[in-house]
Amino acid sequence: MRAIGTCMAIGAMLSGCANAPSISVLGAFFPDWMFCIVGAIFLTILVHHMVLTVGWIEHSGKLSLALMYVALTALFAFAGWLLLFQN
Repeated sequence: MRAIGTCMAIGAMLSGCANAPSISVLGAFFPDWMFCIVGAIFLTILVHHMVLTVGWIEHSGKLSLALMYVALTALFAFAGWLLLFQN
């Protein structure tokens, strides 16, 4: 009897995990874009480490690298949104 109660309690708690609540805020779905930005920042950090490993930092200026990282973050975020969250 206790096992049935435990299973019912776990099932009731997990029923809230069925669908993630996506709330449209000015056309951007709230939790989705946050995941895309976090993933894009992570991928940009990986690209930064690859650039350091290859040695391209010495051949480019600081401003061009800063613009490249901002552009890469935007590119990864938009690509992640299109691949993962657009139907």
